[in-house]
Amino acid sequence: MAPHEIRSDGLDTVDLRLDRDRFLRKLVRELSGTIERLVGLEEASGYVATVGGIMGEWLDEAYHAELGEDDFDPETVARIFVDLKRRIDGGFYIVAIKPDRIVLRNTRCPFAEDVVGRPSLCMMTSNVFGRIAADNLGYARVRLKAVIANGDPECHVVVYLTPQEGLEADEREYYRLRSGGDLAGL
Repeated sequence: MAPHEIRSDGLDTVDLRLDRDRFLRKLVRELSGTIERLVGLEEASGYVATVGGIMGEWLDEAYHAELGEDDFDPETVARIFVDLKRRIDGGFYIVAIKPDRIVLRNTRCPFAEDVVGRPSLCMMTSNVFGRIAADNLGYARVRLKAVIANGDPECHVVVYLTPQEGLEADEREYYRLRSGGDLAGL
């Protein structure tokens, strides 16, 4: 057989769970696990948070490009959270929208089974939601009350819209980075 010839040996009929999505989820899982082992969960979460903030800015800019430059109101922000997660195969839904908070739950993580045991990946949700909320509403404090990554049956996420004294261990604060309605600074 010449070096450039490939024997099929039935490879085209092998039932292998491998496609781009599965490959990339596995890659992210192993990358986050490696970082968690090397620098610890808190530091790994910080690295994921940095990427999540960048992704949040990018997604906020994309939604503004389609929906207009004016700041989104809390209801629109909540609907954007659900929409963006739906587009990446998440199962988020709105539980409540109140003047001081948005409450969401999630039945399906975009990282699927690869998120279990990788809580640093939850910083992606915290930072994407926090960045979008803060840049539109001025402030956000995201609390991850329950997460599938830790074995919970659902994620329970609360995005507080008004500052309060003290932070819980599972909360992160976010402040507006761009001026209202001005996308030029991104």
